[in-house]
Amino acid sequence: MKRDNKPALLNRLNRVEGQVRGIGRMVEEDRYCIDILTQVQAVRAALAKVETEILREHLGHCIEGAIVSGDKDEQRKKAEELIALLERATR
Repeated sequence: MKRDNKPALLNRLNRVEGQVRGIGRMVEEDRYCIDILTQVQAVRAALAKVETEILREHLGHCIEGAIVSGDKDEQRKKAEELIALLERATR
């Protein structure tokens, strides 16, 4: 991963962690179901943003590096990794 991107991702993940703890408190306090579900959706959206940023970094660094290197085996490996990731996402 790129070094300048890491602090922002860690900050975002720390916020997600806090949100999840907050959801736990809401459940303990028997809060209204819709309010809890709204917070669960917010956590999902935040994690999706983290996922998008990491994927963008992977495409821009790892996959681009394999393409530029001209190493066919490395290119195939990176393509297979990406396909496997996308397959898992559609399950």
